[in-house]
Amino acid sequence: MNGETPVIKIEDVSFRYERERVLEEINLSVPQGAFLGIVGPNGSGKSTLLKLMLGLLRLRQGKIELFGTPLQKFKDWSRIGFVSQKANSFNTGFPATVFEVVASGLTKKAGLFRRISHQHKQDVLEAIESVGMEAFARRNIGELSGGQQQRVFIARALVSKPDIMILDEPTVGVDSQNVQTFYEMLERLNKDLGITLVLVTHDIGTITSKVTHVACLNKQLHFHGDTEEFEKQKDDELSSFYGHDVHVLNHDHQHA
Repeated sequence: MNGETPVIKIEDVSFRYERERVLEEINLSVPQGAFLGIVGPNGSGKSTLLKLMLGLLRLRQGKIELFGTPLQKFKDWSRIGFVSQKANSFNTGFPATVFEVVASGLTKKAGLFRRISHQHKQDVLEAIESVGMEAFARRNIGELSGGQQQRVFIARALVSKPDIMILDEPTVGVDSQNVQTFYEMLERLNKDLGITLVLVTHDIGTITSKVTHVACLNKQLHFHGDTEEFEKQKDDELSSFYGHDVHVLNHDHQHA
């Protein structure tokens, strides 16, 4: 990974909503092939940082580069897949199958309302298979559990074959028994498909066994490094940053 242009490079980024300052001088680099977990308490600026990366909020202070291109000049958005926190609040009464929802992720490539080609159909089936939902391809999206729906939305983001996927709290609505297998699926996408992942999450204990890098954010960046360095952080240091007790290593408490 060394020597390559970072997938995302953030320099001296600050942001405020009216009078409230939510990010202060953030410097962060995401190398190609990384699996970065961004952790922090509620209101720490995690989702704001993602929105800035995606150009959903206007950058007023600092610089962001995507694949070496300044954000303001970046055009190749099909290289970036995004799964929002609200993905699983999809209108479950909507009469669409899993296949159709995933295929809707191809509109940039295939064109809206155009019939998808045989190759695109193959891409859709591969994306569904990569998240373990092939048995549900013809099932209506409304019949699925929250965790299954979220897998479908990841497949929808995957179908355009992005180089990086950005996920904002993807386990909201996923029951605790399935959280571990959900993160194992993300780990496979990172390792087997080589997709760079950026994940915002509260599951600080679970992710340390899956991610390659961790960023601790609470308006400022309190820690950024690889997982090994993060696991050396003392619990009391992290607790003071979070404002409540935090334990880094609690993998054993998770359900399989």
